[in-house]
Amino acid sequence: MDSLKIAAIQLTSTQDWLVNINEVERLVGLAVRDGARLVVLPENVFLFDGKRMRTLAESDDQSTIFERVSVLAKKYGIYLVVGSHPSAFRPDGRLVPDGRVRQSCWVIDPVGQIVERYDKIHLFDVTVDDKAASYKESDVIEKGELALKTVDVDGFKVGLSVCYDLRFPELYRALTELGAEVLLVPAAFTYVTGRAHWHTLLAARAIENQCYVLGVGQCGWHNSTRHTYGNSALYSPFGESLDRLQEESGYFVHEMKKQAIEDCRTKMPCFSHRRLL
Repeated sequence: MDSLKIAAIQLTSTQDWLVNINEVERLVGLAVRDGARLVVLPENVFLFDGKRMRTLAESDDQSTIFERVSVLAKKYGIYLVVGSHPSAFRPDGRLVPDGRVRQSCWVIDPVGQIVERYDKIHLFDVTVDDKAASYKESDVIEKGELALKTVDVDGFKVGLSVCYDLRFPELYRALTELGAEVLLVPAAFTYVTGRAHWHTLLAARAIENQCYVLGVGQCGWHNSTRHTYGNSALYSPFGESLDRLQEESGYFVHEMKKQAIEDCRTKMPCFSHRRLL
């Protein structure tokens, strides 16, 4: 196909997965009404509470969540990207040790099947000048394998990543070398780091790889210390801001065009000019 309508779903996820999934279903329905074929949800979409990730991943609720997102994709005939959700098992079926989880991004196809899974490989162990002050994802999350994941959506090759991955350009160059034309970044950027770097990083990944880049964020206050930036945005292969949200829940739908990718890469053939490989 020559074009693809992509949707970003932005929300303020809570510690209650049922509240979160109900809101997802509402917003996805609105995005599909506007023509979305590929719908992308943010990181931590069904649970925003690191300490409860393993409990949810091992509970009976986990299968209910799988079923509901599967039904949602099948109902609307869409590709649905669950930005991240905790998994107690590695892709090979082994249990994640030490009570931690994998932070897994799922791609669900229009018949409701999970066709790809990407486990976040860069973990956010940093100090930030905000109320939370310190973040250490490695306490509750195990790094994924160094595996590049892409999926075909109506003739567009889509590359997968999650949040903190955005700061590591080599990942996106490798995805582009595999043929990626659209790069997805479901995220939960802190308000402080988001305000400083989010749009700059998204635009840079788009410009240097001549791809569409969609960043889909969490927004607002999730508890007394956790404040996320929102500002979900789509950037063109030339680095232009095509659509964006602000700091409240919502969605947008935008039509990506294959010709825009081809034109950008033809007029400025950066890949053929590379000297360091």
